[in-house]
Amino acid sequence: MTYDLVIRGGTVVDGLGGAPFTGDVAVRGGVIVSVGTVDAAGAREIDATGLLVTPGFVDLHTHYDGQAIWSDRLTPSSAHGVTTAVMGNCGVGFAPCRPADHDVLVDVMAGVEDIPGVVMVDGLPWHWETFPEFLDALDAGARDIDVAAFLPHSPLRVYVMGRRGVDREPAGPEDLAMMRKLAAEAVQAGALGFASSRFTLHKTESGRPIPSYDADRAEIEAIARGVDDAGGGLIQFVPDLVAGDYEPVLQTVFDVAADVGLPVTFTLAIGNAGDPFFLDALRMVEKANSNGGHISAQIFPRPIGLMLGLELSGNPFVMYPSYREIVALPLAERVAQMRKPEVRERILNDKPESDGHPLMFAAQAWNYMFPLGEPPNYEPSPSDSIGARAQARGVSPLEEAYDRLLDDDGHAMLLVTLANFRDGSLDTVAELIRRDDVVLGLGDGGAHYGMICDASFPTYMLTHWVRDRATGRLSVQDAVRELTSVPARVAGLADRGRIAVGYKADLNVIDADALTLHKPVIVNDLPAGGRRLDQTADGYVATIVSGEVIAENGQPTAARPGKLIRGRQPAPASA
Repeated sequence: MTYDLVIRGGTVVDGLGGAPFTGDVAVRGGVIVSVGTVDAAGAREIDATGLLVTPGFVDLHTHYDGQAIWSDRLTPSSAHGVTTAVMGNCGVGFAPCRPADHDVLVDVMAGVEDIPGVVMVDGLPWHWETFPEFLDALDAGARDIDVAAFLPHSPLRVYVMGRRGVDREPAGPEDLAMMRKLAAEAVQAGALGFASSRFTLHKTESGRPIPSYDADRAEIEAIARGVDDAGGGLIQFVPDLVAGDYEPVLQTVFDVAADVGLPVTFTLAIGNAGDPFFLDALRMVEKANSNGGHISAQIFPRPIGLMLGLELSGNPFVMYPSYREIVALPLAERVAQMRKPEVRERILNDKPESDGHPLMFAAQAWNYMFPLGEPPNYEPSPSDSIGARAQARGVSPLEEAYDRLLDDDGHAMLLVTLANFRDGSLDTVAELIRRDDVVLGLGDGGAHYGMICDASFPTYMLTHWVRDRATGRLSVQDAVRELTSVPARVAGLADRGRIAVGYKADLNVIDADALTLHKPVIVNDLPAGGRRLDQTADGYVATIVSGEVIAENGQPTAARPGKLIRGRQPAPASA
């Protein structure tokens, strides 16, 4: 007997939290067929002596809806051991959509997810209208990793209600009946469920709240019942956790889920200071789950933040008229101008305009802004903030930020820790990621191309949280469990996320000692020459999808085994 692939002598981390053990893993036909001691040969063998062998990672919160159409590689995620990415989150996406409404959805995605409109116009063929047709378009493409999709609420609303949906008018009985019908069709075609958002900062590029923002209980329930009509699925929701009045809306979603019988996963953010709203949210989760619910709060394992820089979508001066006079210059020329004393003085003494991206309110949060070096430090000391550095130098924070932006000939980046950095550390995050009702997510791969690069969080889990943090570290088996079987269970993908006979052969072979996360960089590989942030890592010896090696030692292979996952998947019969 021979196998397609045998990984020999590795330290196997099973994905369930079991103690690591030394053993072999054999694969045939894209499935794990033997774990332990494998005597027979493999057509391909990988010597994993001294290396970790883990299940492939599952990322619950991405926005690869566009990138999965125009690209065959879902980076950064696939460069960090992710083998399954779930998209359509936050209730935004590209289907269903009538031809007349293309511009509406481009406006939504450009505003909410910082995807330049020209990238979408150039990169999307729009040879679909319905959500099932969009899934067919995904199914027809070749890519490195598997993808699954939620039915997004805002496109559904616009598809059913037209301009009334864009203007956020209440849905009438006929609208609700059609949403229910289309939700059932989407789940029958393979949607994992549906996604929605009530986050205040989720605005279109033209500055309006997204179509789903004011949706009432009747509308959420109609869509949920459509999901249930087709066999069930997951509700993904983004509440307005930055405000103190988020509870009624979140409770509405929990109540609908209880009435219809669906699970929920929602975005949880920890305020850096002030009232601990997140504790109230967790109490709501505990109450709902004690009454038979299936609710999970989704947390990001490092600060939720923005990347600022002269090459990126934002920086502290992006709304200053004097900076805008030179913003179109090539970087080298802009840096040369900014180094002139008279230009420096003019910009520093200018006042910002009030327009711009809603997240730019954070572009001058000096005490939560830090230079990001190589390797990047995502849990910096408060003494390294722009505010603290400015005080130490005896200059204004504005001057310190200006000077730091000019470092590395203008390629420097600043990290703004918007949330999850309570009291200047990740200690609160450490407590939450150990909870059974909290799941990792919010990497946002495929979105925020010019201001966020968080899809690398699996590598951060294995470096910072397992190996490098001074206190509060996780065991490797617990960290791997949080990256694999837990998100797979939440998504309803019971065929992956663990190393056991019968499970899908999505695997990583990792040199834990060499694992290194690098600073984000700018690449210009989007349609129409668009730029995005990318981030790489050392230490991934091999990443395997359905038994095929898609990357070796950080370099992609020609293999493109990734498939569209149509709906929830049962555990293998052998499990």
